[in-house]
Amino acid sequence: MINRKRLPIGDSLAMIGGYAKSRIMGQIKSVAFIILYLVFFQVAILRTPLANAWGTAGGIALVVFGLAFFLEGLVLGMMPIGERVGVKLPAKVGIVPICIFGVILGFGSTLAEPAISSLKTAGATITAWDSPLLYMILDKYSGMLVNAVGAGVGLAVALGMCRFYYGWNIKPIIFVVIPLVMAMTVYASFNANLSKIIGLAWDCGAVTTGAVTVPLVLALGIGVSRTANKGSGNDGGFGIIMLASAFPIAAVLGLGLYLNTLIPAATTEEVFFAPENKTVSAQLFNGNEAMIAEHAFTHGSEAGRRALFGNDSAQFDKAVMAIATNDSVCKKYLGNETLQEWLALRASDYERGLLSSVEIASEAPVTEPLSTTLKEETVGGLRAVIPLTLLLILVLTLFLREKIRNKDEVALGLTFTLVGMILLTSGIKLGLGSLGGEVGSQLPKAFASEEKFVEQVVINNFDSTMLYSGISPEGENLTFFNLYEKGEVKPVEFNPAYYDSEKHTYTQIITEKPLFNSKLSVLGLVLVLLFAFGLGYGATLAEPALNALGITVEDLTVGAIKRKQIVQVVSVGVGMGIVLGLARILFDLPLVWLIVISYGLLLILTIFSEDGFASIAWDSGGVTTGPVTVPLVLALGLGIGGALNISDGFGILAMASAWPIITVLLFGIFTRLKQRKTLKTNDNE
Repeated sequence: MINRKRLPIGDSLAMIGGYAKSRIMGQIKSVAFIILYLVFFQVAILRTPLANAWGTAGGIALVVFGLAFFLEGLVLGMMPIGERVGVKLPAKVGIVPICIFGVILGFGSTLAEPAISSLKTAGATITAWDSPLLYMILDKYSGMLVNAVGAGVGLAVALGMCRFYYGWNIKPIIFVVIPLVMAMTVYASFNANLSKIIGLAWDCGAVTTGAVTVPLVLALGIGVSRTANKGSGNDGGFGIIMLASAFPIAAVLGLGLYLNTLIPAATTEEVFFAPENKTVSAQLFNGNEAMIAEHAFTHGSEAGRRALFGNDSAQFDKAVMAIATNDSVCKKYLGNETLQEWLALRASDYERGLLSSVEIASEAPVTEPLSTTLKEETVGGLRAVIPLTLLLILVLTLFLREKIRNKDEVALGLTFTLVGMILLTSGIKLGLGSLGGEVGSQLPKAFASEEKFVEQVVINNFDSTMLYSGISPEGENLTFFNLYEKGEVKPVEFNPAYYDSEKHTYTQIITEKPLFNSKLSVLGLVLVLLFAFGLGYGATLAEPALNALGITVEDLTVGAIKRKQIVQVVSVGVGMGIVLGLARILFDLPLVWLIVISYGLLLILTIFSEDGFASIAWDSGGVTTGPVTVPLVLALGLGIGGALNISDGFGILAMASAWPIITVLLFGIFTRLKQRKTLKTNDNE
C-alpha cells in the first residue's frame, strides 16, 4: 500500500500561487507590447486622450486573466479528451462515424470561439441602401451567418479526418479547394450585392480558427493520424486548419447567393428612404418601419433624412428640432447614440445650424456596466462550452466505453475554460475591441486635410463689448474673446454668423484640426500604414497558438528552423497583410483582385514547397488570427470605414491570413535552398 504524503496547506497554496503567477505574467508579457503600442500611438501621435481609460484598462485586465484561465483550461480539460477521442475512434468505428463526429465537433467549436462574437457587432457601420445583402446578413440573419460558418468548419474537419485516415497528401486538396473558393469569389464580384460580402466571407475564414477550434481539431487530427498511420500524407495533424479557414468562406458566399434572391438591389440613399419605398426597405429591418427612421439618422446624410419626410422642409426641420427638445423623439431617431455624438458624426452644417440656438448639455458616453457585460457573456459562455464538453464526454464514455482519466484535473480544466471564456469575451468587448475601434476612428485625422466638427456649445449672456482685435501673420484682421473653461482662460476666434444679438447667445463650434496640414497628407498616410504594420506584428506576437506552431516547426525540421524564426516570419507576414488590407480600404481597391493575386502567388509557392512544410505554412494563416488579433483588426477596419463613410471595413483579416502563409512558404523555400547549398559545399570538400 502506497502512503501518500500531504503537503501543508501553506505550501500547496504557495505552489499554486507561483504557478498561477507565472501563467498570468506570461499573458501580460504577450499582450503588453500591443497594448502599449496602441495607447502610445493614440496619445503621443494622434494626440487624443483615451475616451474611457479606466474602462479600457479594466477590459484589458480581463483579457489577460481570461487568456490565462482559458488556455490553461484547454490544456487540462478539452484537449486531452479530444485527443483521446481521436485515438480511440478509428479503432472502434469506420470513417463515416468519424466524419459525423468531426462535423459536430467543428460546428460546436466554432460556436465556442471567443472571436465569433465580434461578427455579431460588426455591422454597426454598414449602410442598408448601399450594401443591403451585407447589412441583412450581419443584422437580420446574424444567427444564420454563424451557423453557416460553423457548418463550413464542420465539413472541413470531416474532410481533414478523411485525409488523416486515408493518408492523403495536402497539396491535391489545396489545389482543389482554394481555386474553387477563388472562383466563387470572382463570380460574386460581378454582382453588386454579392461583391459587398466578399470581405466578410474571407474574414469569417480567419475568425473561425481561434483559441478553441485550433487545439481541439488538432488534438482530434493528431489522434486519428496516430492511429491510422497510413501513407505519406500523414504529417502530424497539420493541414486541417487550412480547410477550417477555406470552407467557411465558401459557406458564407453560398449563404449570400441564397439570400440575394430575397432582398432589394442596392440603391441611392434618397430612393431607399423615400416614403413610397418603406415597405420594400423594411424587409431589411424585420419589417419594422421605425428602424428605417433610426437608420436614416444614425447612418444616413441630410439628403436621406429629407427623403424620409418626403422632402417636406417644414416636417424635416420640425423633426431635427424635436431631437434636441424631446427625449422620446431623440430615442426614436438616434437609438443608443447621444445627441452630441450625432452632431459630431452625422449632422450636416444645416442641421447644426438649426440647433445652434438650442442649449445642448454635454453628455458622458454611455458605457455598459461591467455586471451587465459579465452576465451576458456568462450566458454565452455556458452555451458555448457546456454542449461541446458534454459531446466530448458522452462520445468518450458512452460510445467508446472509455473512462475519463484524471477526472479532478479535467473538471478543473473545464471550469478554467468556462471562467476564462467569460473573462476573455468580456475583456474583448470592454477593452480590446473598444481600444481598436477608438484608434481606428481617430486614424483618418492623420491624413485629413480639413477640420472636423466635434461639438457645439451655446454661451449664454454673451457680451459683445468683451471682443478684441488681433492680426494674423498674413495681415488678416481677426476678432477674439476670452473663454474661461476648466480653470483656464483661452482666446477663441469670434464668428459673427454664430452670434444671436437678440438672445445674447453665441454658439461656439469646436473643431478638430488635421494632425498635419494638407500638404503633408501623404506623410499621414504613410504613418497610418506603418501603424498598421506594427499593429499586425505586435498582435500576432501575443497570439497563444503561434508559439505552439513555432515549437512544432522546430521539431519537424530537427532544429533547422528555430521557433523564434518562424514566430518572426509569421508576425511580419501578418503585418504586411494588414498594411495591404488597410490600403484596400483607404484607396478603395477591389478586394477580389487582392485575393486572387495573393492566393495565386500562394498556389505557385506551394508547388515548390515540401508537403509537410506546406501543411504547416497554410495552417499558420489560421493560428495567427485568434482572440487578440481579430477584435483589434476588425474594430480597426470598421472604425476607419465608419470615419471615412466607407460601406464596410472588412477584408483586412483576409489579407492578414494570406500573407503569413506567403512569408512562411518563402522562408521554407529559402531555408531548403540554403541547406542544399551547404550540403553541396560539404560534398565537394
